[in-house]
Amino acid sequence: MRPASVARKTHKWLALLIGIQALIWAISGLYMVAVPLEIIHGDHFAHPHGAPSPLALDKVQVNINQVRQAYGDVRAVRLKMVLDEPYYVVEHRGGVTLVNAVTGAERAPLSDAEAARLARTLYTGKAEVSAVSLLTDVPSEIRGRAVPVWQVRFEGWNDHTLYISPVTGDLLARRHNLWRTFDFVWMFHIMDYVEREDVNNPLVRVATVAASIVMLSGVWLLFYSFRRRRAAAAR
Repeated sequence: MRPASVARKTHKWLALLIGIQALIWAISGLYMVAVPLEIIHGDHFAHPHGAPSPLALDKVQVNINQVRQAYGDVRAVRLKMVLDEPYYVVEHRGGVTLVNAVTGAERAPLSDAEAARLARTLYTGKAEVSAVSLLTDVPSEIRGRAVPVWQVRFEGWNDHTLYISPVTGDLLARRHNLWRTFDFVWMFHIMDYVEREDVNNPLVRVATVAASIVMLSGVWLLFYSFRRRRAAAAR
């Protein structure tokens, strides 16, 4: 087989593979443009920042200084509402504790019924809770969060899901099927499966070699084409 034929076929098939990735870029980019980020973030089905009701400051009986003295090495204290009661979220050397701002008593972690009730107050939709699970392994869709965490799912095609801290009652994440689709296409859009930071990854090496071959074969074919034209013009 002539060198020009080999170069042409190599260039064609490798360019086709690269073209598939270009098609993936186009399709995934179209999805990311078509669906507003506000919807992807889940702003439409859960209250912003997980705070559906204002602080009931008139109920607070425990002074913040009392809380600081009780826990010694306190790094941060904030006041929030949990199931219609004001609580101090106390971050200290031993961890995080929820302290009732009315009685001063520590609160036990949320039960499944309390997690469902809290999720329902945060949820702006009308669907019913379909499942409540206490997760001890971090699911990929909330990677980076601490466990354990309550996962509360709601009925419906979009599978609205709220992740709530059992210790503080904080809303940690909002997920739904449109977000999951976005996360999936985003992975392909940025070629996250290649793990570009890992130079020892075989996919990185194959992609680098393939791109180099496409480029070199294209340059060679261009040079060969000009040479043939000059030869034909000289006849």
